[in-house]
Amino acid sequence: MPPSTWTTDKFSSPDAHIGSGNPLPLGAWARNGGVNFALFSRHATAVQLELYYTPLDHYPFLSVPLDAANHRTGDIWHVWVNGVKVGYCYGYRVWGPYDPQQGHRFNPQRLLLDPYAIAIAGASHLDFGHARGYDPASPEQDLTPSQEDNAPDTAKAILVDSHYRWEGDRPLRRPWRETIIYETHVRGFTVHPSSGVQHPGTYRGLIEKIPYLKDLGITAVELLPVQEFNENENIRLNPLTGERLRNYWGYSTINFFAPKKSYSCMEHPGNQVAEFRDMVRALHEAGIEVILDVVFNHTAEGNQLGPTVSFRGLDNTIYYLLGEDKRYYRNYTGCGNTVNCNHPVVRDFIQDCLRYWAIEMHVDGFRFDLASVLGRDKTGHLLPNPPLLEHIAEDPILRDIKLIAEAWDAGGAYQVGSFPGQRWSEWNGRYRDDVRRYWRGDRGMRGIFASRLTGSADVYQHSGKQPINSINFVTCHDGFTLNDLVSYSHKHNEANGENNRDGSEANFSGNYGMEGYTDDPHINGMRLRQIKNFLATLMLSRGVPMLLGGDEFRRSQRGNNNAYCQDNEISWYNWHQLSQEQEVYRFTQQMIALRKRYAVFSEVRFYTPQEVNWFDLEGQPPDWHAPEGALGCLIRKTIRSEALCLLFNPQAHEVIFKLPAFAGHCWQVLVNTAAPMPMDIRVFHGVPPLSAPRHCRLEAHTLMVLREASI
Repeated sequence: MPPSTWTTDKFSSPDAHIGSGNPLPLGAWARNGGVNFALFSRHATAVQLELYYTPLDHYPFLSVPLDAANHRTGDIWHVWVNGVKVGYCYGYRVWGPYDPQQGHRFNPQRLLLDPYAIAIAGASHLDFGHARGYDPASPEQDLTPSQEDNAPDTAKAILVDSHYRWEGDRPLRRPWRETIIYETHVRGFTVHPSSGVQHPGTYRGLIEKIPYLKDLGITAVELLPVQEFNENENIRLNPLTGERLRNYWGYSTINFFAPKKSYSCMEHPGNQVAEFRDMVRALHEAGIEVILDVVFNHTAEGNQLGPTVSFRGLDNTIYYLLGEDKRYYRNYTGCGNTVNCNHPVVRDFIQDCLRYWAIEMHVDGFRFDLASVLGRDKTGHLLPNPPLLEHIAEDPILRDIKLIAEAWDAGGAYQVGSFPGQRWSEWNGRYRDDVRRYWRGDRGMRGIFASRLTGSADVYQHSGKQPINSINFVTCHDGFTLNDLVSYSHKHNEANGENNRDGSEANFSGNYGMEGYTDDPHINGMRLRQIKNFLATLMLSRGVPMLLGGDEFRRSQRGNNNAYCQDNEISWYNWHQLSQEQEVYRFTQQMIALRKRYAVFSEVRFYTPQEVNWFDLEGQPPDWHAPEGALGCLIRKTIRSEALCLLFNPQAHEVIFKLPAFAGHCWQVLVNTAAPMPMDIRVFHGVPPLSAPRHCRLEAHTLMVLREASI
């Protein structure tokens, strides 16, 4: 039982009344004029609820010991408290065995977060690097529990009024075939002084940029993690500046139900919930869906030397995959621990969380980070039919929600094309790599490129999936930006403090004559052309295109391909570049418009042989194994579209294609990536015919799109 120093007599509230409460729903919810608190812990011997007036309070105003006879149903500890108000904070102390070698790490000196809390405060104050004063040279120190009370410094859950006026808003349910995703970061999108918004780096700042997103033509934003994390957990220094690095991306979740507090404008505790909803509602009014990047594969508690914030102190053996020696964590994430996703309790927790964001926050979809972890069993083996993945896909509440898997993990799993379940779309890492290699001019890529362009049937068709299961992308947050992809042959991550050892080596990039910035017009012209080639290929490919935010105006990370810790101008969007790179912005905007106009590029099925005719420079069927990459593609006329001809030349010299002929018709140039603005793309008017009807000259590293027209 809790010691006598933690009694309701010591910190009593004169108007507080205590009842036994109910085991469901989990979390803290208004009920019968008070608040019902419910918490899971199977192996706890005692639990105590503590209430605080503010997040900064060192001591609770009310402490409520929960005895098993009156406050426990099965594995759920529960209590009802009257007289508490919105804005008050709470946490739990949990007693049980501290026996790391058996997997148990209960410690009542740790004030723990409720996993179901919908808002928390103080996450950014947590100093994970010194949470327990660990000395890496003394690995045995976790065998004894810390005796230091963390209540003055730890994060606390906030009681929030869950009522919100949605004014008729509902998730948009846009079909996959109409979806064009823009991946971005809430803070980085508007925090730069050049953004021109009144609320930089926040949900409201993103609202202020909605006219820009509409003008660009995207239909969905995919937001890097917004579930509460601690941006100050990184203790390394930038060796170039001496400044402390930060957790910028946010792939280190503290609480899965709570939106990030530092992305809200108001200091009032809990206001982040309403501000997030304001953002979702405003995006929906503009016809833009909201997809959240969620990180259920690991938590911020790290390995055995990490801080105890929530799950570890509530029931370590339930929430995490442990090794043969249960003191240690199985690590299929590269982040110190792995969530035990297919345990029934954890599975229910994840589904409850997804349902909350879908029902209460109106989000339209989820992208699951390192999603292969969600298919592992308690020993870490990949399951043939993972219960969690099936339950998410078949959940009746989530049936209209978009599901996207990053179909790999750090434990060696790579399931692109074989991720379980027909409903799951996947980040197509093979698309990224193969399209990069093709336009870099790698030999023998002609056939692979043709498959990527037409929906990656070789990857998806065997499992009964369709092109819409492929999320096509050339760049994403994890890697080079598009500008850097054509400006650097090697990664330059020195600022991350890891001696440039971090980040992928497989970038398939090129600098075209000089590493990084140059004022050489020839090199810059080649880079501009390659950027257009990548953008055009993305929008001409069957599947669901995803654009990395800022690529439309050549955002650069100075060659850093792993900017997870760079909360500074390396990662922030510099909006001055938009005016400087109008040619790239206009080209991106018009390619999106072209994709929307020609529905043939976004059909949900694969092309049939009767719809597509491939040809080489002589107009003959291509040798798919030839080293040369030049390739032509005739997309035949349909009821909804005239015939289109796509021409690709990734080679370092110009080529001449012999074109298909149609009696009484000619070819008009819609897109020519070698031409300057505005001749590079003309979707709706001013489309010129080819000067030589049967032949077309392509300069080196050039893409062209032609359409059939009457003479």
